[in-house]
Amino acid sequence: MTGAEGGTNAAAVTEDDAFHERLTALAERQIEAGEIRGMAATDPVNLPMIRHWTDAIGDANPLYTDPEAAADGVHGEIVAPPAMIQVWTMPGVNRGGKQVSTPVDDVLRTLDENGYTGVVATNCEQTYHRYLRLGERTVPATRFTGLSGPKRTALGEGYFVTWDVTWYSGDEPVARMLFRVLKFRPREREEDPPKAAPYPLRPAVNRDTEFFWEGVAKGELRIQKCADCGELRHPPGPVCPSCRSAGRTHVVATGEGEVYSYVVHHHPPVPGRETPFVVAVVELPEGVRLVGNVLECEPSEVGIGMPVRVTYRQMDDELILPMWVPREA
Repeated sequence: MTGAEGGTNAAAVTEDDAFHERLTALAERQIEAGEIRGMAATDPVNLPMIRHWTDAIGDANPLYTDPEAAADGVHGEIVAPPAMIQVWTMPGVNRGGKQVSTPVDDVLRTLDENGYTGVVATNCEQTYHRYLRLGERTVPATRFTGLSGPKRTALGEGYFVTWDVTWYSGDEPVARMLFRVLKFRPREREEDPPKAAPYPLRPAVNRDTEFFWEGVAKGELRIQKCADCGELRHPPGPVCPSCRSAGRTHVVATGEGEVYSYVVHHHPPVPGRETPFVVAVVELPEGVRLVGNVLECEPSEVGIGMPVRVTYRQMDDELILPMWVPREA
């Protein structure tokens, strides 16, 4: 490598290589079983916090907050919503008290110190083994599981960092979460984004949503339907919110609807998209609402009640996304 015009600075490359080796060594650090345990939750599972959370989320399930309904329910007592699992062990704003450093903390701190200060969450997958009950106190165990990079992205050069958290009550694991972030060096404004990259914003496909994306690939807009009470719901889920049945099927929507609400996105930049663009909530005659981009018209032409129809756009070699266009287009 030379320092000639258009060449690469050898010293900079050497410095980058040394940083990458140091980062890889941190990621590969072996940890003992007892070392991965973090601090126990400050407070046990409690009803006031459950009330705050369900109110904020809009979850009216009485099994979480009503003692009488819970006593007659399948659990026989109040239980905490499984999706609350992170709440019980989140550190405070000031991160007070003794903190347990994990390999994840070491890697993230090293990336920050070397200019990779941007962060965006890319994956979050949770598995619940059982419900938590009032009075239980959880303890998190964090384990570093993956480091990938450096990679060029529309946001800038970065590393994908992955870790697992398992929550225990006593010695029993009650929930697990895979979490992945992209830590990146913010791209300079004058720098051109990478060319011909795969579309970076990919939907999460799992057992609850795979039927929807299989339909998209076939040009069908599929809506989940309860196999027992017949209620349609979107986004898809494992359990009917009306009758609590786990039986599922689907219907194919007409593909037409009206703009129920929308925003025009100007900033920050979004990988793979040119701003400004419209993100709309579209209400279907079937009674559900879907989120998607509105294309083939100026953002100023979009309005509440605008008739639209679905269209399918090939984003890269593998990904097709449903979007919306004016019905007369």
